[in-house]
Amino acid sequence: MDTADLERYKQLLLAKRRELLAARRTSEVLAPAARDLRGDLIDQATAETEAKVQVRLRQTESHLLRAIEEALARIEQGTFGMCQACGHPIASGRLNAVPWTRLCRDCKEQEKK
Repeated sequence: MDTADLERYKQLLLAKRRELLAARRTSEVLAPAARDLRGDLIDQATAETEAKVQVRLRQTESHLLRAIEEALARIEQGTFGMCQACGHPIASGRLNAVPWTRLCRDCKEQEKK
């Protein structure tokens, strides 16, 4: 992979990280109170469900942020674009779609099984 490609992937990763961090700041402002006892039982159940969804989204965002940080580290180490399982190059189409991926398509499919 040439330097221009690596720089393009780095910029994609940095942009996605900025997007996630901005969304996190916004969600902190909009998150409902977890144990808000106002309203009837339906309102309380809705608030509790919304709080659970927010927690799950936060976990997913954290995992994605970690994957992005790891991908940026692989760029610095010179191992970006190589499958961590089999060592073969990851297809550019996969990297364009999921630049934080650490596995090629075949290894990812094996991991799912």
